Amino acid sequence: MYAIVEIAGQQFKVSKDQKVYVHRLANEEGSKVSFDKVLLLDDNGNVTLGAPAIEGASVEAKVLQHLKGDKVIVFKKKRRKGYKKRNGHRQYLTQILVEGISATGAKKAAPKKEAAPKAEVATEEAAAPKKRAPKAKKEDTNE
Repeated sequence: MYAIVEIAGQQFKVSKDQKVYVHRLANEEGSKVSFDKVLLLDDNGNVTLGAPAIEGASVEAKVLQHLKGDKVIVFKKKRRKGYKKRNGHRQYLTQILVEGISATGAKKAAPKKEAAPKAEVATEEAAAPKKRAPKAKKEDTNE
């Protein structure tokens, strides 16, 4: 069973007992957190889609630790101009452990039925082809 859930503005594919690094959350280490914006749910082949989210479905997780990501160096240069800028950045992250995915109240997508052919209404207007108006003839003005 897996789910696609939106956490802190990003979408993640998560399953039970999986560790995920997400943008920094305000919760304390060791606390439990619940994410209600579940976009897709797969339960052994039974796929449920949300529009945009599935009502009643949630993902339960535990905050393991807050940390900083790897340093990313941003280097800008314009050749022959003497312009160089070096900048660094470390993203604040939170590591969470997905403890469970609950699909309470989630409606399964009904299999699509083929549309029945529409009964054609036979009226005089629909049956008769439309006639075009005759074009006006151009008069010769070379006199």
